[in-house]
Amino acid sequence: MKVDLENLAGFGVAGNFANHLEQAGESEDFINVQTDEEDAPKGIFPFYLKNFDGFISNFPLSATAIVEKVGENIQMEPEIALLCDVSYENGKVSSLIPTAFSAYNDCSIRRKGAKKISEKKNWGPHTKGVSETFIPIDTFSQGGIMDHYNLSSFIKRDGKLMAYGVDSQALGYSYFYEKLITWLKDKFANQADHGPLEEISKYLESVDFPNTFLISIGATRYTDFGEKNFLNLNDELFVVVYDRRYEDEKSVTDKLSENEGFKDLHSSCSILHQKVIKG
Repeated sequence: MKVDLENLAGFGVAGNFANHLEQAGESEDFINVQTDEEDAPKGIFPFYLKNFDGFISNFPLSATAIVEKVGENIQMEPEIALLCDVSYENGKVSSLIPTAFSAYNDCSIRRKGAKKISEKKNWGPHTKGVSETFIPIDTFSQGGIMDHYNLSSFIKRDGKLMAYGVDSQALGYSYFYEKLITWLKDKFANQADHGPLEEISKYLESVDFPNTFLISIGATRYTDFGEKNFLNLNDELFVVVYDRRYEDEKSVTDKLSENEGFKDLHSSCSILHQKVIKG
């Protein structure tokens, strides 16, 4: 399905996979952020708002490249992204309906002292990744298509393929399905400007209440290699969202190990393939 990426609003969820923030060195940023449950995500952040008065108005999404940030460490964040239809009542998000999902790279600057999450998320064109393949969602609830999907990620460096994130079921997200939607609606309506978080409802008003969102719902845990290695120029990046009925971790790894092997993955997959290029 074709998606008009430039005219949607982009948001991300922070801390929706156990231990990811600790591995990314960002848990201290949220030390004063209170959550209702221990495993709850920490909040949402904007990464793209068209016509916004600020840097997040830069269109960052790319299916082919990540631009290096000279002088900074950047790290892949493998995620699933949800395409959502949005409705409002009295200036607040009242309905959020996921219609499709895709492989996503919430590529991030590892910068100490950033005041807001968004400051590490958009440094211009080609600084985020999203697959061109969006998979329609039948129902965003248990028993639906997403029950069968896993998320895996890799770097190919100097011809060698290495797992970057831990292969994980979509069902492994801390908040998913109805629980995630309820939480998201509350954050879009009520999240305050506090610590690393921003008041999203004001942002939505300032850009005339967009009716389509792309929401990246959290990065998986890193492998030992992924945790310790930032991106290098010419690295090839892969994020694969695959259906366990047709592929498994070994078959994905084996195919990606071959040149152009990602083209042999089953058609049910959403595949993001990017290369790190000069800034």
